[in-house]
Amino acid sequence: MRQQTLIVFLLLLFGLATNAQEPLRLSLSEANDYALEHNLTLKNARLDVEYSDREVKGAIAQGLPQVDATVDYMTYFNYELNFNFGGGGTEITEDQYNEFITEAMTQFPGADIQTILAQSYIDGKVNELMYGDEESNKVFMGDQSSAQVQVGQLLFSGQYWVGIKTAKLAKKIAEQGLNNSILDVKEAIASSYYMVLVTDRSLDVFQKNIDNLKKIKRHTQKMFEAGMAEQTDVDQISIQVTMLENQQRSMKRALDMSYSMLRFQLGAEPGTQIELTDDIETILGELKGGEIILPDFNVENNPMYQLTNTQTEISEKMVDMERWAYSPTITGFYSYNYKIMTSGFNMNPNNMAGITMNIPVFSSGSRKHKLEQAKIQLDQARFNRELIQDQLQMQEEQLRLDLKTALENYTAQKENVEVAKRAFNSTSNKFDQGMVSSLDLTQSNSNYLQAETSLIQSMMSLLQAKLALDKLYNQL
Repeated sequence: MRQQTLIVFLLLLFGLATNAQEPLRLSLSEANDYALEHNLTLKNARLDVEYSDREVKGAIAQGLPQVDATVDYMTYFNYELNFNFGGGGTEITEDQYNEFITEAMTQFPGADIQTILAQSYIDGKVNELMYGDEESNKVFMGDQSSAQVQVGQLLFSGQYWVGIKTAKLAKKIAEQGLNNSILDVKEAIASSYYMVLVTDRSLDVFQKNIDNLKKIKRHTQKMFEAGMAEQTDVDQISIQVTMLENQQRSMKRALDMSYSMLRFQLGAEPGTQIELTDDIETILGELKGGEIILPDFNVENNPMYQLTNTQTEISEKMVDMERWAYSPTITGFYSYNYKIMTSGFNMNPNNMAGITMNIPVFSSGSRKHKLEQAKIQLDQARFNRELIQDQLQMQEEQLRLDLKTALENYTAQKENVEVAKRAFNSTSNKFDQGMVSSLDLTQSNSNYLQAETSLIQSMMSLLQAKLALDKLYNQL
């Protein structure tokens, strides 16, 4: 049983390892889709959009009801508060004073002590009548605790509404920034994809050329052994083969670097094997037809212009914001105060409500200067938008010319390859017949190889020119 469990575990482990080694097979379209999900730059740009969305919600929340609650506790350490309302008390009439004397003589009969006690009694009566009972004017300050809930509501603020619109425009800029990042990533993916295909195509050309030279070298070696060629002929071809092999190894390292760059732009894990399912001929597609039909350029579809236009709208809102600084701001509140523990002396009501109007009166020109600054920034934003529009129009014209030039060069290089190939085949046949030297043969081979290399470079230039136009048109 233990042995069977071990076998199952090893089979599962082998299956996982096999799956982990499977290459990532991608067409250009699939590579773009993969990058949209895994590219780190795009993940960061999406977080910017989410952050801007939170800013919009935060700006809106500032104008919604705000509720604050507090609970407090205080102790006065059994302090007694004495009230003394002396000065200006009740005046004693003559009848009242005589009445007090009569009561005193009744309460305290006797000769000597009578006068002293009577006077004391009268003084007490007078104080009681004028100042009240001393004990009744004392308040015991016990421990105190209360809970309060206050609700505030913004009733009117022009800057608040403009602030919400500005925050929404900031979110729009973040979204446009994300779209611009997507275009950049797609352009980078396509460029790296093209580079891998072109480099791989170059390696095939080099390999075929090396195979041809090695075949010629073997044939030349036999001719040398038969006394029909010289050693220098063999040596020259050997040197040519060695040089091409060195270039081939350098190109393979460049291909590895191109795969690494593509892997990074895709957001794939380091070491992930990638297989490209599209070939260079398929991608060239319509570009090989000789004439490319391009759509009319609408600058409003360009991401850079859209971003600049939104920044201009934000500048307009900032002008509105400074204008609203002259208007009043109205807020309202309601407060409920509940006494949990009371000291016996409470002058605070349980319910309170009110409205506050903040009216800007005089700021020594500060608001005016800020408004003028906002207007200047708005003018700058508008001029910048016009400048971007003109630059994009000029760029579109230049890219059209670049594409036309690249297409003409590609067509010419295809014809050049055919001519160079025929010349090499003819020279090779003449070399076999001893009509030309090995130097002529290696030179003809170099010309053919250079023609193939130039054709591949023209392919890359044509693809890059079309890619730049597609990005400008926002059609990637």
